[in-house]
Amino acid sequence: MSIFTILATENEEKKMKRFVFLLFFITIALPSFGQNVSKVGTTAARFLNIDVGARAVGMGGAYTTMANDVSAIYWNPAGLVRFSESQVLFNHISWIADISYDFAGIAIPLQQWGTLGFGAFFLTMDEMEVTTVDQPMGTGEMFDAGSYTFSASYAKALTDRFSIGGNFKYIYENIRNCSATGIAFDIGTQYETQFNGLMIGMSITNYGTKMQMTGRDMQIQADINQRLHGNNENINANLETDQFDLPLLLRVGVGMNVLQASETNDLLLAVDAMHPNDDTQSLNLGAEYAFKKTFFLRAGYKSLLARDSQIGLSMGAGFLLKIPGFSSLCIDYAYQDFGVLTNIQMFSIGLGF
Repeated sequence: MSIFTILATENEEKKMKRFVFLLFFITIALPSFGQNVSKVGTTAARFLNIDVGARAVGMGGAYTTMANDVSAIYWNPAGLVRFSESQVLFNHISWIADISYDFAGIAIPLQQWGTLGFGAFFLTMDEMEVTTVDQPMGTGEMFDAGSYTFSASYAKALTDRFSIGGNFKYIYENIRNCSATGIAFDIGTQYETQFNGLMIGMSITNYGTKMQMTGRDMQIQADINQRLHGNNENINANLETDQFDLPLLLRVGVGMNVLQASETNDLLLAVDAMHPNDDTQSLNLGAEYAFKKTFFLRAGYKSLLARDSQIGLSMGAGFLLKIPGFSSLCIDYAYQDFGVLTNIQMFSIGLGF
């Protein structure tokens, strides 16, 4: 090896360290800017930002770089290339106000062609009784409401260290006789640096069309000219709601296994910076301890530095088992503190085959 090759290699390593340091600084400093206006409640389909996967939730949502299972469909589709076997994941959350949130996904590696993934998200609730101003105790008529997303994903490793992935999503929301639809795209990247295996990740989710409620409940009868006597007072008309943006979210994260030299113990540390279009910027912090890659303990803190956030501490645990007929079985549990809204509990089951 010539002296010029050695110098070039050293220069590349210096540049990479500078880049990692700069990105880490941006990740830490980002939440300190632009906190004057929160824009909370200004977007449609807010359920798109309900976290998926008990492992990720147990780590406080600091999962942009750690995503290496089927839940990467939600967090960062680039992570779908980080396993070589087909996987399915089922996730259930007892959400606030007696709402249920469920996710089912599958990822299929295609060897050198990349990885395909498909996911379905369901936000559902029990039927409720219709109430009006004249009948505040209920009319006897029942109605339901729900929100659904169906996604198709593709990810590919461009090098042994860099991967990229994307999602196409169809979004549907309904309440009684009205509904809204939308289309969205996600894109994400992951990069493993030469700095002790430090991972860098980025994802942009929910970039898409505006959503607008339409349907039979928007039809009314109106008197278009109340000053004119003898005219038709029951002209058919339609109310028109505003169009609302989707909850666009930028995530930038770094993560690292700080116990790489150990064959028995692993300790993953991660931090994500969040930049949403409908809330203040914040940080997610997470950690995962693994014993022999079989038993896992997790802890994290979500929405650090966010204004008026009720979300805070999270914890979780999991097992990775080998069972006949499958290459792996992963069972995870997570608890998340929601302040005055009590807490959220989540269960996930993943199968590799």
